[in-house]
Amino acid sequence: MLHSKGAVPKYRKHSSGQARVTINGRDYYLGPWNSRTSKYAYDQVVIEYLASGRSPNFGLESQELTVAMMMLDYVNYARSYYGDGKSSELHRIKAALKPVKQLYANSSAADFGPQQFKAVRQAMIDNGLSRPGINHHMQRIVRMFKWAASEGKIPASVFETLRLIPGLKSGRTEAPDTEPVLPVEESVVEATLPMLTPVVRDMVRVQLLIGCRPGEICKLTPGCIDRSEDVWVATVTEHKTQWHGHSRLLFIGPQAQSILKPYLDRGEDDCLFRPVDAVEQRRAERAAKRKTPKSCGNRRGRKYDRGGLRGKKSKKSPGIEYTTDSYRRAIHNACDKAFPAPEGLTADEIKAWRSEHRWSPNRLRHTRGTVIRQQFGLEGAQVVLGHKNADVTQIYAERDIAKGIEIARKVG
Repeated sequence: MLHSKGAVPKYRKHSSGQARVTINGRDYYLGPWNSRTSKYAYDQVVIEYLASGRSPNFGLESQELTVAMMMLDYVNYARSYYGDGKSSELHRIKAALKPVKQLYANSSAADFGPQQFKAVRQAMIDNGLSRPGINHHMQRIVRMFKWAASEGKIPASVFETLRLIPGLKSGRTEAPDTEPVLPVEESVVEATLPMLTPVVRDMVRVQLLIGCRPGEICKLTPGCIDRSEDVWVATVTEHKTQWHGHSRLLFIGPQAQSILKPYLDRGEDDCLFRPVDAVEQRRAERAAKRKTPKSCGNRRGRKYDRGGLRGKKSKKSPGIEYTTDSYRRAIHNACDKAFPAPEGLTADEIKAWRSEHRWSPNRLRHTRGTVIRQQFGLEGAQVVLGHKNADVTQIYAERDIAKGIEIARKVG
């Protein structure tokens, strides 16, 4: 029998002499009490129940299953499959299912068809979502119906019909298209670096040199780096395409090595770049500049009220690893200092200014891909960026416009 947590529904005797088991308030009659046939039937029903993840909807006919019931089962499945971390697909699934719940929670899941599908999509358009975002959300909804069909909860024809509906096409819908993510100019990066803490500054410099993803630079540890050759090779265990079975290698040359060396004096599984180090550096700089004796005034590591030394400890301690969110926020804050908004702007104008003058760490990857493609071609960029297909690399490595102009000047 399958391993399970919690009590297993009991094998019991009914007054009629039949064996029975009760699951979710529904009785299953198994045959004559204490017979081999009834025990086999009991094992079969219980194993199926446990295999469903103890679903509260186990045993319902497809016409009895509502969309809300199916969504609950699917979210529980997605939580066990994807996990519930900050960057988990689970959160995107929940966002995609929100308009489905609002419109069709009490409807029969087996009756969900193209009309309902398009109504949900229109609700997303009305809410101002972008065309690519809507298409991704609708794909997640289709995957839910595919899962439900594979579990025998709804007829397979429901999924087969939904998968035939094409996505929104550019220029053929009210939904806006998103702007492409372009490389960030290295001069802009250089202007931002002085406003960053030394730790985040080194993260940016290393990411720009090796072309890795923001999540990969955040997770880099001494133990994942092979330093036996002149070019170090880091094997990333957690990366975007891990679930495809793809391996991810980062190639670290001499310039990046010189930046990383001071961060290698820690545990094999400790992150190289840590917020706690950035905070300690900032405190040390402030302590070096202070003129008040250490025995007087505010003490390091304390959050003070007007009473000075009677303050209390800070509620939030610095972490031992950066997340993609905290890494991005640190860069955005530095951009606000490096490119301050002009005086006299309204709140909305300041917001627009900051949006225009901020850059995110994923753009460093595009920048590196463009440089490598210019120097070593598409295949070189594909290897360094870790893409399985060259088509994906072309998205990251923007075409060299200057090269096109030069060719046209000569032969055009």
